[in-house]
Amino acid sequence: MDRTGQRHSGARLTRRGFLKGTAGATGLLAMGAGGKTWAVAEADWQAKVEAALPGRAAAVPKRPRKLLIFDLNVGYGGHGSIPTANYAFTRMGEKTGTFSTVVSRDPAVFAAESLKQFDAVFFNNNVGNLFVDPVLRQNLIDFVYGGGGLMGVHGTTVAFTRWTEGAAEDWPEFGIMLGARGANHRAADERVMIRLDDPGHPVVGPFGGKPFEYRDELFRYQQVYSRNRNRVLMSIDIDKSDLKQGKELGNCFREDGDYALAWVRQYGRGRVFHCTIAHNPSVFWDPKMLEFYLGATQFVLGDLAAPTTPSAKLTEAVRAQEKLGWRVALSPKTGEDWTLFEAIDRAAELGLLNVSAEYGMKVSNDLSVPFDSRLNDDQRRAIRLKLDAACARLLACRTGSLNNDPAEFHRTFDFLRKMGIETVIAKPTEKTENVASLSSEFGIHMIPEDSSAAAGAAPIHFIEVSKNTPKAELIAAVERINQLSIQQAQKGHL
Repeated sequence: MDRTGQRHSGARLTRRGFLKGTAGATGLLAMGAGGKTWAVAEADWQAKVEAALPGRAAAVPKRPRKLLIFDLNVGYGGHGSIPTANYAFTRMGEKTGTFSTVVSRDPAVFAAESLKQFDAVFFNNNVGNLFVDPVLRQNLIDFVYGGGGLMGVHGTTVAFTRWTEGAAEDWPEFGIMLGARGANHRAADERVMIRLDDPGHPVVGPFGGKPFEYRDELFRYQQVYSRNRNRVLMSIDIDKSDLKQGKELGNCFREDGDYALAWVRQYGRGRVFHCTIAHNPSVFWDPKMLEFYLGATQFVLGDLAAPTTPSAKLTEAVRAQEKLGWRVALSPKTGEDWTLFEAIDRAAELGLLNVSAEYGMKVSNDLSVPFDSRLNDDQRRAIRLKLDAACARLLACRTGSLNNDPAEFHRTFDFLRKMGIETVIAKPTEKTENVASLSSEFGIHMIPEDSSAAAGAAPIHFIEVSKNTPKAELIAAVERINQLSIQQAQKGHL
């Protein structure tokens, strides 16, 4: 599909065809501070973007990557930076050879079969209720939670709201998945000093660990946003910035002074990035910002490895575990009457960020259904939101003896993938070839039931918890693995 919603053959759009469908539709870009407008001839801004494109990528692609750029607005005219961003991202992928793009504003692109061709979705400055079809919305959730990437910029924090009704919420989980809601701001050319909250993070590598001054329209998030949810990359340095520039549109004050501008997060297996710096077209012919956005794109596509532990959860031990590639997960003792929600709550009490489930265990006392492939969409959503509220991730699942029926195999692995699980702990089965094939298809790692740690790209250390174990013993067990991780990280051992 091209940007007008017309289907194309699936071949990559030519630059001429791309421009005709994007910037060519506007001819001029108009956007400015305080109602001012300026016009930049199409050829001029294209040349500016071309001159600013990064010469090389932050990471080597693991395989050919494809990015969906969705730029629909509903009930709002759209930011003037949209065609510039479409062009810049398309050309960055082409020039560096890191990804190809499809630009669309047709919601049909979110059909399940369509989404399969993409590694990540970039919601480019979308405002308004983009589509209400519950199937398409579920497809997007399944895509991200199952391991796809999600990128948003600026106006995307009011995507899937009823904009003409005061940005009334229409899909709460989208805001949770993205990491914030709202569009409160001051001047469209607000000048601030930007602090790097995580200067060593790979995504902010282009800034060299140093703060910098910038002008753009910067949103002040009041809803959903939290450092318990997001790994904040940069924010406004309130001690070095005038926070009262221009007219206040919406409540721009936070008691805690936390004005985040960009972050990453994990939603299930999905990689999420958002940045508010995208209001003005000039952002997308700024060399440093394009280099930053290229790294962010490679992160959501799955090629640039970068940690996503929420900022508020970053202890010395957690940073050590990130360095080592370890994850520590609570594993409820088999044979005891645990519910999944009880396990999640216990993990939160112990400060653990990961949980292992048991296939078929009761979800909760209120949701008295087994954790298996028969769960409906509402029940699965309840689990996702419970995990998000606890700042936990469902990392692994103990399945016991898998049913040898191929169809049931497929349903089970499809369910586990959509629930964000990356490791299955199972007993050996006669249908080993089926398990191996499905493990590869769904990207799920298999380990024997008697294993205490999962080998692989990021080993999992399980802490088995009995309901009868005194809390002091559990705290001591967590502290032992924390101290071990600190010691190993200091030694530089992997």
